[in-house]
Amino acid sequence: MEAEATALREMQAKVEKEMGSIQDPAAAVTSQANREEVDSRSVFVGNVDYSCTPEEVQLHFQSCGTVNRITSRTDKYGQPKGYAYVEFLEAEAVQEALLLNESELHGRQLKVSAKRTNIPGMKQYHPRRSNPFMRPRGPIMAPYFFAPCVFVFSFCNVNKGC
Repeated sequence: MEAEATALREMQAKVEKEMGSIQDPAAAVTSQANREEVDSRSVFVGNVDYSCTPEEVQLHFQSCGTVNRITSRTDKYGQPKGYAYVEFLEAEAVQEALLLNESELHGRQLKVSAKRTNIPGMKQYHPRRSNPFMRPRGPIMAPYFFAPCVFVFSFCNVNKGC
């Protein structure tokens, strides 16, 4: 039994090491600093046309500075979500890119803003609201039946006794 538990712990440690779930706190701090530095060189571009390619977005922002990366998000079916992130090599290019706010690309007015850095653990939680038209999922319970109430009335005279 002890040998099995030891083998299980070793396999668990091996999987965690491969998955990278065990991180050094110092590495996490440098990773966060690196993320903030990259985000300071990036802009968010909203209202991007669905047929627009990353190369066309790059050409649109080429006048601001050297474009390092274009990230265009898609849904689970591969369809674009309508926004992109543009990362520049220089931080000064972000100010130039902000001037392109409300410029047109493929007939749509772009929304350009500085990219914000996500703070881990700050995801807003929105609990599910119950639908008043749905039945409860629990077992079907029979309604409660109460025993009929029996009231005993005495018609005797309190003064004379019964």
